[in-house]
Amino acid sequence: MVSHERLRELGLFDARAPRYTSYPPANHFSNDVAPTTTTEWISAIPSGARVSLYFHIPYCRRLCWFCACRTQGTSTDRPLVPYLALLKKELELVGRNLRKDVIISQIHFGGGTPTLLPPYMIRELGAAVRAFRPLAEDLQFSVEIDPTEVDQARIDALAEIGMTRASIGVQDFDPIVQQSIGRDQSFEDTRRVVDMLRAAGITSLNMDILYGLPFQTKERMADSVQRVLSLSPDRVALYGYAHVPWMAKRQVMIPADELPSAEQRLELFDTARELFLWDGYEEIGIDHYARPDDSLALANRNNTMRRNFQGYTDDTSDVLIGMGASAISRYPQGFAQNVSASSKYATHIEEGHLATERGHTMSDDDLLRSDMIESLMCNFAVDCKALAARHHKTESEIFAMTARMRERFHDQLVIENGVIQLNGSARLIARLCAQEVDAYAMPEGRHSRAL
Repeated sequence: MVSHERLRELGLFDARAPRYTSYPPANHFSNDVAPTTTTEWISAIPSGARVSLYFHIPYCRRLCWFCACRTQGTSTDRPLVPYLALLKKELELVGRNLRKDVIISQIHFGGGTPTLLPPYMIRELGAAVRAFRPLAEDLQFSVEIDPTEVDQARIDALAEIGMTRASIGVQDFDPIVQQSIGRDQSFEDTRRVVDMLRAAGITSLNMDILYGLPFQTKERMADSVQRVLSLSPDRVALYGYAHVPWMAKRQVMIPADELPSAEQRLELFDTARELFLWDGYEEIGIDHYARPDDSLALANRNNTMRRNFQGYTDDTSDVLIGMGASAISRYPQGFAQNVSASSKYATHIEEGHLATERGHTMSDDDLLRSDMIESLMCNFAVDCKALAARHHKTESEIFAMTARMRERFHDQLVIENGVIQLNGSARLIARLCAQEVDAYAMPEGRHSRAL
């Protein structure tokens, strides 16, 4: 691995950088993309295309302090009834301009807490999706699950509508750490839900854990990871906690003076990483680990892995249609994001038009740099010859675009036959490398730590 001293010299411990789940990052979206724009992009999706759907359920029983997602608390199911009706109406609005033979290849229920929906609502939304467009034979259907807000009836309903993958947020199992981030979730509750999911026939299970939380130590991190491993997830996302209280106001509840330093964050990451590798997981991208037979591991080995708003994915569709308040869609022409406030979202949908509020139309340069950055984040490489062929450039033009990256990280790169490859141990600086080919200025302090 790159020494801590060299990482410090490269600026990793002080740097802030986008996560590059999109390019350009969402903070560069503007109001130039309107509902009419989204309608045009939907209409342009060709016959037979494979399309992914994302449904955002923004409600939670509790608002965990660490979370920076667009969510709102509710103590009852009262707001869920009209919200479900809005999602079904939005599906209808999208369907007016989408060709009938488009195939749905992936579905994701995210949030928020999708498992707040009672079983009958889960079945109702599932029926609406099945009636929307044909489903692919190899459909992947993932749902984010909060073990403290799910029961057997909900799991049965999710299995009935076709869920193939469950995603469980763990964050950390240590009670002291959990208390500091406003999330009580026992290992026993989590194991109970895992057992119910496996019994319901769910064969793919992924878990999210965080490093960089208050009061985390190497020992506590190791204990949490070992508990995760005892549940045998098929893949794990090991995310660095992003402390951005200027964006997520609830994070002011977190004791900032107890957050680990950058050097300590790296030690926490290394502790978890070593345990996953020791247990036979393959290292995927900058922060994922997967069993060798998992579809993400296969995509990684085949160089077909992609990156989107859910992180790393084996979804190869060029279109992701997001539905619900604040949901983001991706089309070949650009990104479109729905209005964030649930009340404004409701007004748009009830009035019979799409709820797009902002987004970004991709230029040729955006498409090229997006391709380059995705390759850096997924494959830790820039293949100048392949990029030149895809984007009608010369190899020397592509190579010139990497000048800042090559100058800053020269000792971490291997250049051979037109391919610029990060050293095997340099994946920690992938976001910094991507930043050096990013054409958009980064607003000071607007991004999370690069580590």
